[in-house]
Amino acid sequence: MLELASVRRRSLQARAHAIKPTVWIGTAGLWEGIIHELEQGLKSHELIKVKVSSDERETRNALLEEICERLDAAPVQHIGKILVIYRPKPDKTVSDITSPRKERKSHRIKRRAV
Repeated sequence: MLELASVRRRSLQARAHAIKPTVWIGTAGLWEGIIHELEQGLKSHELIKVKVSSDERETRNALLEEICERLDAAPVQHIGKILVIYRPKPDKTVSDITSPRKERKSHRIKRRAV
């Protein structure tokens, strides 16, 4: 399972606020079709929301842990019946995952005093 720094986790939580659930896990639970859909969602979006129909918090925690283990992803958030999962795209480096922001270059034009 992938681990995230707390600053990175907070920025992902902020990004996830605007997205809608892409996968729904029903009463049948986690099966290969669901795993395939989660894999496809993470490949194309990196950050996805999953809605779980179970009322039991322990069941949802177990699902989140199993999904993250099987897909080598990181749990970002678990609020109610919504799970947020993150996995960086393969072309990103490890430093991109752990650091909250990349260093930005300043593109300001310095003016001379005349």
